[in-house]
Amino acid sequence: MIKHSEPISITNGNADELPSPTGFSKRPRVMRFYNTPRIIGRMSVVGEKESKGPVAKYFHKCETDDKMGEKTFERAEIRMFDTAVRGAVRDARLKIDDIDVMISGDLLNQMTTSSYAARDIGVPHIGIYGACSTMTEGLMLSATLVDAGYFTNVVCAASSHFATAERQFRYPLEYGCQRPPYAQWTVTGAGASVVSKNTKETERFPKIVMAIPGLITDYGINDLNNMGAAMAPAAMDTMFTLLTQSGFNADDFDMIVTGDLGKLGSDILRQLMLDRGIKLGQNYIDCGNIIYDVDQKCYQGGSGCACSATIFNSFIMEKLLSGEYKRIAYLATGALMSTQSCYQGETIPCISHAVVVESPFSGEK
Repeated sequence: MIKHSEPISITNGNADELPSPTGFSKRPRVMRFYNTPRIIGRMSVVGEKESKGPVAKYFHKCETDDKMGEKTFERAEIRMFDTAVRGAVRDARLKIDDIDVMISGDLLNQMTTSSYAARDIGVPHIGIYGACSTMTEGLMLSATLVDAGYFTNVVCAASSHFATAERQFRYPLEYGCQRPPYAQWTVTGAGASVVSKNTKETERFPKIVMAIPGLITDYGINDLNNMGAAMAPAAMDTMFTLLTQSGFNADDFDMIVTGDLGKLGSDILRQLMLDRGIKLGQNYIDCGNIIYDVDQKCYQGGSGCACSATIFNSFIMEKLLSGEYKRIAYLATGALMSTQSCYQGETIPCISHAVVVESPFSGEK
C-alpha cells in the first residue's frame, strides 16, 4: 500500500518530495488478453439530472423520476440495475439463459442492489466491491474469465443512486446539509456490458486487450466529501504503471478516461503525472467532469459507480463502435472507505483499475 500521512503539495513541481509509484510498481502488473474478449452488448440508464448533462444524448434510457415508480430509492436503484443488465443482454442479441455468470457491484451495504437484482435475474453471480472503480474491476475480471476459456458470455454491471448513497455515506436528503465546494454529486444510474468470446460473429465489436489491477493508495485524506483529492493518487499510480509497463505512451490513445475524479481530482492528477514527467493533453478526460453542466451546480462534478459505468457504456463505446476512437484507456477510481471508518478518524484507502479497449476497425492510430 502506498501511504502518505501528510498533505502533499502539487505546486512545487519537485518529484523528489512526492512518494513515487515506481518503487511499488516494479513488479509486472499488465494483464494481456491474447484472445481479445469482445464487448458485444451494453446499456446505460440514468436519472433525470444526468439526462440534462453534456453527454445525455448518448445514454440509452433516461428516467424522469428518481424513484422510478418504486416506494424507495433503494428499490429504484435495483430497478435501474435490472434494466441495464437485461438491456445489455438484449443489445448483444442474447437471452439471459445465454449468460454464464454476472459480475457486479454497487455502493450499498453488502452490495444490496447487485445481490437483489441478481436474485431476480437468476444467473450465477460474483459480487465485487471497488466503490466507484467497480466497472473497470468488472470488465477486467470478465475479460479474464472469457480469455481463459472458462466462460463464453459474462455480463458485468455497476450502479449508484444519489439518494441512497447520500443516506449511507453522508446525510439523508431531508436533513438539508450544506455541501462543501469541493464535494461531488453521486450519479443516479446503472451501466452494464456483455463480454464475450472472440469469434467470427463477435470480431466486429470492441476488444479488451489488456488490464491493470490497481494498488491501494492512501495520501491521508479523511474527509468523506473530498473524493477527488483522495482518489487522484490511485489513478496516478495505475496510469503511471500503464504508461511505463504496457509499451504504450499517452499519445497512443485516442482517449484516456478516468472514472470520477471531478474537476479538482483531475487537476491534481494532471499535476501528479507532470511531476513524474508525463504531460496529459487534450486526449485525457474525466467522466465526473463531463456528466454534468456547470450550471447544474454539482460542485466538482459527478461520482459514484454509475458515473463512469454509464459514460463508458454509452459515449465511449459509441466512439469505439464508430471507429472515431481506435484505442482508449479506461481507469475508474474508487474510495474504499466506510462511514464508520471515517467517523473514527481513519483515512481513505483508494484504488484504480485500468482496461485498454480497442476499436474493431483498427488497434493502430
